[in-house]
Amino acid sequence: MPRNHDSQKPKEEINSMKLDISDEMIAERRGGSGPMPADMPKWMALTITKIDLANKWIGNVVCWIVIPLTFTMVYEVLARKLFNAPTMWAYDMSRFFYGALFMLGAGYALSKGVHIRADFLYRNFKTKNQGRIDFWLYLVFYFPGLSVFLYMSTGFLQESIMRGEKGMDTAWMPYMWPIKSCLWLGIIFLIVQGISELFKSYWAATRGKWPGGED
Repeated sequence: MPRNHDSQKPKEEINSMKLDISDEMIAERRGGSGPMPADMPKWMALTITKIDLANKWIGNVVCWIVIPLTFTMVYEVLARKLFNAPTMWAYDMSRFFYGALFMLGAGYALSKGVHIRADFLYRNFKTKNQGRIDFWLYLVFYFPGLSVFLYMSTGFLQESIMRGEKGMDTAWMPYMWPIKSCLWLGIIFLIVQGISELFKSYWAATRGKWPGGED
C-alpha cells in the first residue's frame, strides 16, 4: 500500500501549513486568549482579561440576533412569493437586526482580530514593529476617531428620542431610537475593547511577544 506522506511530516510543519491557510481566510491576530504573562503588571493583565471577557460575553449574546434576522427574511420571502402578502415591517426589522448585529458585535470582532485589514506587509514584520504600529495607530487615529463618532452619535440619539423620530422611507415608519441606541452602544464597546488592544500592543512593542499567545 502507498504510504501517506502527510502522516510522516513533522507536527510543527503541519500546524504551520494550517496556520498559513487560515491566514488567507481571516486577518491573523498574533495574540490569543491564553493567560497573561507572569511579569505583566497585575492591573494591566486584569484590565485586558476583564475587557476581553466582557466583550466575549456580549458577542455570545449578540450572535443570537441572527435567528430573528433569518426568520424575518425567510418569512417575508415566503409571504411575498407564496401568498402574495408582503409585510410592512420585515424590511425595516431586517435592517435593524443586521445593524444591531454589526455594531453590537464590533467590539468582540476587534478582540478576535477579524475586522477587515490589509496586512500583507504587516504580517511579515517583527512582533515589536507590529506592536509599535498598532500602538500608535490606536492613539493617533482609533481613539480620536471613535471619540468624534461617539460625540456625534450621542447627539443623534438624544435628538431621535426627544423628537420621536420615525423612519420615513417605508410605510411602516418605525421609531429610529432603538437602532441609534445600538450604534451608540457599539461605539462604546469598540472604545473599551480598544483599551485592551492598546495595552496588548504596548506589551508586544516592548517585549516582542503578544500577550495571551500560545507561542
